[in-house]
Amino acid sequence: MSEEQVVNMVFSDEKDGDEPELSLSTLAALNEFLSEKKEREERLRLIAETAEKDDKALDEVVLEEDWQLSQFWYDDHTSAVLAKEALRLAGPEGKIACISCPTLYKELRKLKPASVKAQLFEYDARFSVYGDDFTFYDYRSPLEVPKDLGSSFEVVVADPPFLSEECLTKTAVTMRYLSKGPLILCTGSIMEDLAGRLLQLRMCAFQPKHRNNLANDFRCYANYDFDSATLAHETS
Repeated sequence: MSEEQVVNMVFSDEKDGDEPELSLSTLAALNEFLSEKKEREERLRLIAETAEKDDKALDEVVLEEDWQLSQFWYDDHTSAVLAKEALRLAGPEGKIACISCPTLYKELRKLKPASVKAQLFEYDARFSVYGDDFTFYDYRSPLEVPKDLGSSFEVVVADPPFLSEECLTKTAVTMRYLSKGPLILCTGSIMEDLAGRLLQLRMCAFQPKHRNNLANDFRCYANYDFDSATLAHETS
């Protein structure tokens, strides 16, 4: 149960009478929510403590999708294709920005050399366990990112959380601000025209997939010949 659902139940109970008094079902839901929240916080605390002693332990961290945040993790093939292409563009000592795509960031941790920097820009504070690699990001404030990161990434990959004009438009502002050039965007096919107008991106033949199938037609876009580059990975 989400925090919003619990709050709505509490307010509903309060409206039913003059004196605030929670029903047994609302109390049970509230206690369940608080218990789950405490368990999640304890799990993250233990992860953070382990990471302080062994950074590689973070590679084994498994965080479940939070559908309240519109999170859908990539499948293994999609993560690998995007990570290998981002590493090719970054070069031996480059920087990769991952905007709202933590699955890609985790794959990069496994594949990248120490000389390559991968930075995750993400709203979900659970990913703060990755320390300096994590930057809190809210697409509604697209330029509220560290100023020293402007034009500092060899490649920027983004997966806006919502299929809306506002979300893509504001994410595009961040992408342009961070990037030195190459851009990769993963979002729905219905955003094709807007992606072209905002960032001069073209739809690729490659289609990203998710561990849990989405109802929406999901596509990849880039401002260069993404398909030829990724085909070279598979044939080399």
